[in-house]
Amino acid sequence: MLDKLKNVVRKDKDVLRIKLPRHIAISLDGIENWALKNGISYGEAYKKAFLALKSTIRSQVKLNIPVLSFYVLTENYDKENEAYPYFLDSVAEMLNDLSSSEFVKENKIKISILGKWYNLPGRIVDAIKKVIEATKDYDSFFVNLCMNYDGQEEIVDAVRLIAMQVKAGKMDPELITKELVKENLYSSYFLPPDLMIKNGSRKETSGFFLWDSINAKIYFTNKLWPDFDRTEFMDAIKDYQKGD
Repeated sequence: MLDKLKNVVRKDKDVLRIKLPRHIAISLDGIENWALKNGISYGEAYKKAFLALKSTIRSQVKLNIPVLSFYVLTENYDKENEAYPYFLDSVAEMLNDLSSSEFVKENKIKISILGKWYNLPGRIVDAIKKVIEATKDYDSFFVNLCMNYDGQEEIVDAVRLIAMQVKAGKMDPELITKELVKENLYSSYFLPPDLMIKNGSRKETSGFFLWDSINAKIYFTNKLWPDFDRTEFMDAIKDYQKGD
């Protein structure tokens, strides 16, 4: 056991010697499939999923990675799905935990929510406002939770904002640039991701950071999100460090 632990520490040190990504974006796929596969309730599956999320935030801090983003809920998710109430219960609990977390406070982790989260049920909106308020002054690390998010809608909303400025006579259409579009995205404040981790059997990005991901390296793993652990996180980073 001790030899195994030493080996893990040695591998971590090897990773730290090489350039690390500044922004890692991760999809939380396969939670419901994991529940069915293991004969576990949706509620327990989501609890385990959000424990994995919080564990990954700890790895972020340990490795000194500035920005970490999670694709928690797509905007087109079927809200009539029988698993949805369990998701809501678990995500509310997670948000409240993050609001009062000593780890978040000590490491000054700012939590942001990207997407049309204001259209979610009231108790989730309240929990979101609470965690945003609790961490608004933190600036050492950044965690983005993409909720009720759609990558195409993010671009459409950015274009709509720019169009409103043009219509109001505040902007010349000839001055519209890629940089201007970026400035109007939900993720405008953050660097584009260097590394995207896509778990589960589907080898697609599902529109996650559709505009920002153009130069990101994508790491695919067959692991369903509740099984995602530090070892898989480190493997993804090592794959990123290999380059093309």
